[in-house]
Amino acid sequence: MTDLSGYEHAWLWPAVIIGASIVLALVAHGIVFAVGKRLAKRKAQVIVVSLVTHAEGPTRWIFPLLALILALPTLPVRSSLVEIVRHLVGLGVIAAVAWLIIFLADVFSNAIYARYRTDIADNLTARRVRTQIAVLRRIFSILVIVVTLAIMLMTFPEIHQIGTSLLASAGIVGLVVGMAMKSTLSNLVAGVQIALTEPIRIDDVVIVAGDWGWIEEILTTYVIVRTWDLRRLVVPLSYFIENVFQNWTRRTSDLLAYVYLYVDYTVPVEELRGEFRRIVQASPLWDHKVCVLQVSDACESTIQVRALTSAADSSKAWDLRCEVREKLITFLQERYPDSLPKTRAVLRGLPENGQLANGHPMGAPAGERVAR
Repeated sequence: MTDLSGYEHAWLWPAVIIGASIVLALVAHGIVFAVGKRLAKRKAQVIVVSLVTHAEGPTRWIFPLLALILALPTLPVRSSLVEIVRHLVGLGVIAAVAWLIIFLADVFSNAIYARYRTDIADNLTARRVRTQIAVLRRIFSILVIVVTLAIMLMTFPEIHQIGTSLLASAGIVGLVVGMAMKSTLSNLVAGVQIALTEPIRIDDVVIVAGDWGWIEEILTTYVIVRTWDLRRLVVPLSYFIENVFQNWTRRTSDLLAYVYLYVDYTVPVEELRGEFRRIVQASPLWDHKVCVLQVSDACESTIQVRALTSAADSSKAWDLRCEVREKLITFLQERYPDSLPKTRAVLRGLPENGQLANGHPMGAPAGERVAR
């Protein structure tokens, strides 16, 4: 029977060294971030709080990996085995550093976001900055991941040896990959265009494919549009470059709110205009800019009245339109019910005595009667 006691003792000391290194690294990590959290709580600064919050996860891996790199030369094992472990640990360090860089980009984003408020009515500048930072941060993350993978692959000697043979076919492979990923690449390019030209921003009010909603998220290849009934539309970024859509908050958030009423020719326009002004002036939704009522069109049976007012944003404009419409209809129903739309007809050939079949008189001349 083979004696394994010597083999077990040979691995006992390296295991103790590795375990102690990892434990000491985690203890040091805990102390550093305990002090960092206390400092962040005391200063209450956005950048300090964000730095401590985002760096804690990646550094929890970086500290033990660095400790292993320092401990490997002291291990009483074969140098070839140490080199293999050192290579694996090095790959872990590269990945953890890339993770840390991505989270540092989040820290930068949070610091920028804190300087611009989005909880105000006219938040155009804040929405523009947040959109640019969000799109550029995602592009930066993709670049960091690609560069990290390239660096990790370059640590393998075999990659250098086969690099020359792959160089000749790189153009063909790139062409094939580009054709296979045409839609993805077009969306990535569209993301850069959107970040620079800003056809849409986060919280913009848009109409996309007939749906009215808000830009909720701008991701790497698609946009999330939250509709008024809380549905989410997933729209490719390229759609906003290649298609026509409505952006109600492109320059400013204030909008005109309009209501169309169809009423009879007998409606008293001045009284209706005065009631409209009283309704608008009493509403907290009005921004005190526009308040106009005009007869905008006329047809055979009705006239079209347009009540035009304004509000600070799209939500208030919609609510103001509904309020004005409801109260103007109520006003006409209560004060001028005869001004509501009617259908008129001329009846010919009635009895000359002016009496209908039920005996009620008609005021029109004999032989021609007007009914409404």
